[in-house]
Amino acid sequence: MRFPPILALTAFALGICSSLCSAAEPAAAAEIRVEKDIAYKSGDALSDYEKSRCKLDLYLPASGDKFPAMVWFHGGGLTGGSKEGTTKLFAERFARAGIAVAAVNYRLSPKATYPAYIDDTAAAFAWVKSHAAEQHIDPKRVFVAGHSAGGYLTFMVGLDARWLKPYGMHPSDIAGLIPVSGQVMTHYTIREERGIKDHNVISADDAAPINHLHKETPPFLILYADHDMPARREESMYLAAALRATGDTRVKELQIDNRTHVSIAGEMVKDGDPGAEAILHFIADPFAALKQP
Repeated sequence: MRFPPILALTAFALGICSSLCSAAEPAAAAEIRVEKDIAYKSGDALSDYEKSRCKLDLYLPASGDKFPAMVWFHGGGLTGGSKEGTTKLFAERFARAGIAVAAVNYRLSPKATYPAYIDDTAAAFAWVKSHAAEQHIDPKRVFVAGHSAGGYLTFMVGLDARWLKPYGMHPSDIAGLIPVSGQVMTHYTIREERGIKDHNVISADDAAPINHLHKETPPFLILYADHDMPARREESMYLAAALRATGDTRVKELQIDNRTHVSIAGEMVKDGDPGAEAILHFIADPFAALKQP
C-alpha cells in the first residue's frame, strides 16, 4: 500500500535516518574519515541523470583495517530521499562503531523507472565490493541494507541474481542482507509507473521480491515494526516464512516493538535501541546471530 502524503514526507525526512549505535563506545570516542560523491558508475553510455545521481559517500573508521561494511539505501518510496541529511548522521555514527558505511544515492521515479533503481543498487554494491581492499574494508564482509524503499531494493538485489550478473557478481557475494520494513510485493511506485493508480490493488509480478524465492540466499536479517505501515509487517513475516519453506535456513526476522514505519529507523540513533543492536550483532557474526532467539 502507498504512503499517505504526510507519512511519505516524514519517512523521507526521518525514516532514512537509520543510524546505528555502538554498544561498545560513545559516538564521540572515535574519529572517522569521509570520501564524498564517489561515482559508482562510469562509461560514455551513462545518461546525465546517472552521472549526477549515481554517487555514494563513504564513511570509514579513521584507523584500522579489515572493516565490515554496509551499503545503505535510503527510503523515500523510490521517488525521494538522499544520502545527505539524516542519512549522514547514520553513516557517521556507524563508522564510529568500527563499521564502514556507503551511503548511496540512486535514480528516482518518475525521472527513472523500473528497473533503473535496482540496477543502481547492484552497481553500488559491486563498486564497494571491488574497491574494498583499497579502503581497508574486508571484501568478504560487505552487507546490503536499507529502510523502506531501500529495504525493497535490498530484497531485490539479494534474491534475484540477474541484477548483479552484469557486474560480474552474484548474491552469494553479499555477506548478509538487512531489509528494514521493505516491501515484498511489487512496489507501489512501480505499480504507478505501470498505470495502476488504485493503491488497494496489490500485485506480485517479476518486480516483487516474493517471486524470487530460493534456499541459497545470503544470510537475512529482516526487521519490521509492530506498528509498521499497513501490511508491511505481515509482508515481511510472510516472506521470511516462505523462504524457510524453500529450505532456506539463513533467515531471521525480528519485530521491533513500540515502533512505527518511520521510528523503527529513526530510533536506531539511540544507544540500546533493539533494532540497532540486532544489526550490529548480525554484522559482527551473521550465522551466530541467526541462531539467537
